[in-house]
Amino acid sequence: MITKEETGLCEHALGYALANGATKVRVTLAKSQEDLIATLNGEIDRVTHCLDRSLSVALFCEGKFGSFSTNKLEEKALDDFVIKALNTVRMLAVDSCRDLPSTERCEKNAVSGNELELVDPGYHDISPEQRKRIALDASIFGKPGESCPELVSEEGEYSDSIYDTLLLDSNGTRCRHTETSFDYGVEMTVEVDGDKYSGYWWHSSSRLNGLRYGECGPKALKRAMGHAGAVPVKSGKYNMVIESDVASKVVSPILHALNGYSIQQNNSFLMDSLGKKMFPDGVNLVDLPHIKGNSCSKLFDSEGVATREGPIIENGTVRQYFINTYMAGKLGMAPTVEEPVRPALMSWPEKGLDSRAIMKMCSEGILVTDFNGGNCNSATGDFSYGIEGYYFKDGEIVKPVCEMLITGNFLKLWKNVIAIGDDARECMSKLIPTLAFSKVDFSG
Repeated sequence: MITKEETGLCEHALGYALANGATKVRVTLAKSQEDLIATLNGEIDRVTHCLDRSLSVALFCEGKFGSFSTNKLEEKALDDFVIKALNTVRMLAVDSCRDLPSTERCEKNAVSGNELELVDPGYHDISPEQRKRIALDASIFGKPGESCPELVSEEGEYSDSIYDTLLLDSNGTRCRHTETSFDYGVEMTVEVDGDKYSGYWWHSSSRLNGLRYGECGPKALKRAMGHAGAVPVKSGKYNMVIESDVASKVVSPILHALNGYSIQQNNSFLMDSLGKKMFPDGVNLVDLPHIKGNSCSKLFDSEGVATREGPIIENGTVRQYFINTYMAGKLGMAPTVEEPVRPALMSWPEKGLDSRAIMKMCSEGILVTDFNGGNCNSATGDFSYGIEGYYFKDGEIVKPVCEMLITGNFLKLWKNVIAIGDDARECMSKLIPTLAFSKVDFSG
């Protein structure tokens, strides 16, 4: 997608910046294309075609730093852009912590951009008629045997896209990442006894033949119908089972707390936790950035630093912070990658557990299928989230629940983990399976 001409312009911008006073330079070119077809009640509602292209230049000059971007990729315009950017940087304060990552930390093998096999070779052959056919085939509105009398509206979106990124720096780093993505999502609204309920489901794949769009409509309709008659249950402490498609809600705050920015700002409930046991045995969170064909895998971060497979939390012990070059200088710590690429929570205590098996293990509690607003205090780990889902007993769903609030603290929550499933959705950026915790405070 990135042409030889555009690559040449990136190299020119880098060399021009060095020739005009920059001591170090990083140039990143990002291009994307997306085609989207939206449907409403089984008919085409909206068609969009989007192209985007942006060149970012990070300049290090006289101990000062600035980052700038432009979409004007013509040599003279780029020259003017670089000169103005350098003049701006020279007006800034000196910041000795700003630097390019060392060459030995950077990725050397991301040459073609498709080393992780994330590009569908047939992407550019997809026709408008094929996109339209997929969007309409995915719809179940009014189709015999698939729709239902309670269904009042269906809003679906099919899209396919390609992303291409080229990174160069003055230390000699040169790496590229290219990825295609095919997505379908649909929201169903039903009316039961005069009340309306909605349900949503989606799927994504780096290749068109991996997109399971036919499963989305029935799944979304089932979820919408399942909410009918939902009411709060009595407030109290319950076992909580969180479905895999929303379970990242209780993992993302942990990753945020392990980020160098949070630590440097004293805004992390995992301050000074490196090498310490903060979670129970059996809690293993790893980064798996190199899964071939798996969306979101990547060989390098935004600095060009090579990603590595490895533990984030190992048997409850924190093994890694996510610290870019700048934060490493601020904190006086060794740099790593800036953030995890494909964080995966490994199953425990046994393999093969999904939400149904974990509900049977817990016997009674509340299955959380969605979060509705709320917040987390990143400094303390205290949280409060609205939820909806189902009350279950003897491992079986009894009734839907809504308008309930869970409150607590993430460190305390994870000390009461009961089970970590084995059913993470591969199409999600975080590979988090169904989770279960005991003694969670629910209020209605």
